[in-house]
Amino acid sequence: MNKELLEALTLLEKEKNISRDVIMDAIEVSLTNAVSKNFDKAENIRVEMDRETGDYKIYREKQVVEEIENPGAEITLDQAKAISSAYQLGDVVREPIEIKSFSRVAAQNAKNVILQKLREEERKSVYERYHSREHQIISGTIQRHIGKNISINLGSADAIMPENEQIKTENYRPNERIKVLVLEVKDTQRGPHILVSRTHPDLVRRFFEAEVAEIKQGIVEIKAVAREAGSRTKMAVASYDEAVDPIGACVGLNGTRVNAVVDELGGEKIDLIHWSDNSAELIENALSPAKVIVVLADDEEKEALVIVPDFQLSLAIGRSGQNARLAAKLTGYKIDIKSETEARESGIFDEIGYIDDYTNEEAYTEGYEEEYVEETEEAQA
Repeated sequence: MNKELLEALTLLEKEKNISRDVIMDAIEVSLTNAVSKNFDKAENIRVEMDRETGDYKIYREKQVVEEIENPGAEITLDQAKAISSAYQLGDVVREPIEIKSFSRVAAQNAKNVILQKLREEERKSVYERYHSREHQIISGTIQRHIGKNISINLGSADAIMPENEQIKTENYRPNERIKVLVLEVKDTQRGPHILVSRTHPDLVRRFFEAEVAEIKQGIVEIKAVAREAGSRTKMAVASYDEAVDPIGACVGLNGTRVNAVVDELGGEKIDLIHWSDNSAELIENALSPAKVIVVLADDEEKEALVIVPDFQLSLAIGRSGQNARLAAKLTGYKIDIKSETEARESGIFDEIGYIDDYTNEEAYTEGYEEEYVEETEEAQA
């Protein structure tokens, strides 16, 4: 029987990820409760299990006293000496108890205590497993739609992806595999409550961390991510090695790395920009692919005025204002974009003492016109 018990404990340890010692502790508690009921709920009953063999011994602890007032909990010094000459007054003597069988009720109570402890430990184990993976990517299988939410099986637990964490352009079909970001894990009486997301900016961050070796090595760092899930992401990167181009590292040979992330995101466009500690330069980079004439940044108010060539205004703002919104999210600045003509007419150039070297689109694009026009057309598309 003990061999069968140990085999069962080993199986539970592997399948449920519950320590054998924890299970044995639960068995000890359940047996102690069961035996105590046979002795009018005595509190001095102790059960000990051998962790190696699975054998258990039952004791009744009695204190050595001069005169017995409670026979169930006390023993005289002479009686104790008869067991061992080493006992002294105040010592605790363990009297072995032989119980060949428990009542049906006691056995059922012992079983219930064990099962309850196993459920508690399993819930605790599952919670700790997923709590340690908060803001990490995990794979799961789509189960079903619960109203507007989606239930996803992660293996040993189910997660919920709320409507606001779903990408509107994606179709979530039952039994499909999906990668999600673990947002939050709460411990509840019914087990861990896990929330996951496909829209959070950290999803993009974790995909790049998995794809780009230089990020894992600490050579390249993702400084900021701004995202409109399902449409476009802007990500600012920096390199701590002059020989390593952070954007090139994230793009990969022939675009393999960035394309792998794009595929994971269902075709979402990704703009990679150079990070700068200079706020004006960072804002200029964030408005890419639009070209900028000048950036006036107020670091205290977190506001910036950006002036762009007239023919770049729509590109800087982006379709439905997306480029400007993402640049603002990425930098943390409120960005006001004005065209060159607006700036000139409002006297902004005069106020800042700006002297421009160009006055029209032809002069601005001179020297790289063909390459730049192609880049602009592609970005607008």
